[in-house]
Amino acid sequence: MPNSSEVRELSAFLNEHTPFQAVPGDELEQLATGAVVETYPAGAVVADFSQRVPDDVWMVRSGQVVLRSSADGIVIDTVDVGGIFGYLPLLTGAGSDFDARTAVASTLIRLPGALVRAQFAKPAGLAFLASAAGKGPGRPTIATAIDNRPVCELLHGDPLLVTPGTAVRDVVVAMTEQHVGCALIRLPDGALGIFTDRDLRTRVVARGLPLDTGIEQVMSAPARTVTADLTADTVLMEMLECGLRHMPVVTTRGEVLGVVEDADLLAAAARQSFLLRRAIGTATTSAALQQAGARVTSVAVDLFRNGTKAAATSAILSVVIDSLVRKALELAIAESTGPVAGFAWLTLGSVARREAMPSSDVDSALSFAEPAAAGPLRDVAALVHRTLDGCGLPSDTNGAVAYHPAFARAAPDWAAAAEGWLKHPLVDRGLIMSSLLLDGRVVWGDPGLHTVPAVYRRLRTEGRDALRLQLLNALSGKVRTRGLRDVLSRRGGTFDLKNHAITPIVNLARWGGMTAGVSSASTPARLAAAAQVGSISERDADTLCDVFAMLQRLRMAHQVEQISAGHTPGDVVTMSELSPLNRGLLSDGLREIAAVRRRVGGFGVPRG
Repeated sequence: MPNSSEVRELSAFLNEHTPFQAVPGDELEQLATGAVVETYPAGAVVADFSQRVPDDVWMVRSGQVVLRSSADGIVIDTVDVGGIFGYLPLLTGAGSDFDARTAVASTLIRLPGALVRAQFAKPAGLAFLASAAGKGPGRPTIATAIDNRPVCELLHGDPLLVTPGTAVRDVVVAMTEQHVGCALIRLPDGALGIFTDRDLRTRVVARGLPLDTGIEQVMSAPARTVTADLTADTVLMEMLECGLRHMPVVTTRGEVLGVVEDADLLAAAARQSFLLRRAIGTATTSAALQQAGARVTSVAVDLFRNGTKAAATSAILSVVIDSLVRKALELAIAESTGPVAGFAWLTLGSVARREAMPSSDVDSALSFAEPAAAGPLRDVAALVHRTLDGCGLPSDTNGAVAYHPAFARAAPDWAAAAEGWLKHPLVDRGLIMSSLLLDGRVVWGDPGLHTVPAVYRRLRTEGRDALRLQLLNALSGKVRTRGLRDVLSRRGGTFDLKNHAITPIVNLARWGGMTAGVSSASTPARLAAAAQVGSISERDADTLCDVFAMLQRLRMAHQVEQISAGHTPGDVVTMSELSPLNRGLLSDGLREIAAVRRRVGGFGVPRG
């Protein structure tokens, strides 16, 4: 039985992970008191659920556990730190056709089944089971934060619809009776207004308005809406981008189906990203912004640890970084004494593709209408990056920053430069600059000032040489690939996940996007576009997307471990420290990348 100090430590650990985050302190202590901490070497069988129904549930405290089908040995899932397994056989009272083995030396917490079963009978436990339902018998996972289901599947209950002129008092009473957090107002022109708990606090109570005020005077209109076919993760990104907690879901004809809330999309840890974004939005000084920004990395860590997929964690991290950039710009502009109107701020690189990692730096560029604004705007950019540095988001070490003259130009100059890169891609670092600027995404200002993509849409007809060089650049580095296979086969040395695995996919996807006329987009979106125009096969696009997702998961897991150990996150892994499973996945992924590159290289540039 654990001593009092161990009980406190176990209670704290359990409280950090789903589904025990909402468990009262005394019940957590009871769970921790009944727990047994066990250590296993790599490859040890923890439990064979095909042989017996367990009396316990296991949580991974350190290491990793692999769940394999007893029939064919196929890996069903991996359970990382904070994940639990064994609960479905326990709850159903029936055996399951899988066993659990440690992938590396691991420490596990064995929790008494009776106490865990009691927790699953409560709302938080039921929500956890609901999120895990439908994933196949014996396929344990921790509750995912967001997913790719159509958002209409997350709707529950009928929306509250009221008419303009309804008194605030009556709307609030109806919201309370129906247990909803907002009311929708159908406007005469067919659009929707929305009234939320926050509107009640800030627009009614704070202003001292009487409760018989008409709802149309305190609502937000027009309300943003999404259609029912959009995926949950897409809707989450829009809600996070706009700082919204409620999103009406409508049909393509505008009929209201319901309202999705952030709580419907997010696990408890993921809600921190909304709270952080709001803290960023309310910052009034650089110091306050840096204090909020310092939490960015920890939010990403918590998201991933609590079950959010690496791709979704990266996207949320990118959105929060965008918020930091915009607020830093707002504060810097307020301090500026020069003309700073008429410009667009571009985010470049992985943040622009919504693929940021905790190790990502911040690349940027400026495009402005008047050349006279160059000096003041570069001063603003320098201040922005100093603020971001204080948030723990360093500037690009290669100089791709908006205060550098090469990355701060008037819009016509950007277009002229792009024309030059198109005609002479080896001059003025044309290949590199075009790659950076094609990733660019406007996060502040007039999108029309980003003039490079329009030039590059003519690639298929006017830039054949540039397109071929982009493909050659994407297919370069074959010698390094052979050397890396040697590293993998020896299971020793180090491996740079970004430079030697991720970057080849990103470059190939960027070229594929160019052939399809797609500029700023995620790597998977570019691959899909390339497949649609025949630049690569659908099978190869799907393969690269799968490998990319696997590599991003490895990167995120590695960086989260580094941060937890107090180290600066990076992409270089020591091969001997990877689990056999991950080492095998990496090896297979490299072979797939090499095979696709060979096929694309033989296929060449599609005809326009």
